[in-house]
Amino acid sequence: MTKAVRLINGGARFICTNPDETGPSTEGPLPATGAVAALITKATGKQPYFAGKPNPLMMRTGLNAIGAHSETSAMIGDRMDTDVLAGLEAGMRTFLVLTGLTDRPDIEKYPFTPSQVVDSIADLVDLV
Repeated sequence: MTKAVRLINGGARFICTNPDETGPSTEGPLPATGAVAALITKATGKQPYFAGKPNPLMMRTGLNAIGAHSETSAMIGDRMDTDVLAGLEAGMRTFLVLTGLTDRPDIEKYPFTPSQVVDSIADLVDLV
C-alpha cells in the first residue's frame, strides 16, 4: 500500500480492475479492490480509473476479441453495481444470480434492473 501511495503521488497512473468494495468468501464478505482503492484514494487524494466492470469499454473489448455481438451475448453476475450495470451499459441481456452478494431485496435499491433474476447459475444451463 505504501509503495502504491508513493508511486501515485509521484505521478503513476492509478488504475484498478473494479470498484467492488467486498467479495464473497466461505467465511463471509472480504475486502475487495474497491476497498483497497478507497484507502489509496484517501491517502493520495486521487481517484482511480476503473478499467474493468462496470466499464463498458471492457465489455466491448471482450466481445470484439471473441467476435461476438452484444445482441447475442449476455452478462451473468452476482452483483448489481458492477456485473449487471456492465452488461446493461454494453447493451447486453443481464442475469443476476443470487448466490453472491446481492439479495433479492437489494435489487430495488438500484435505478436499473437485470433482464432476469435466478437463484443459481444452474438455472441458466438450459439457455446455453
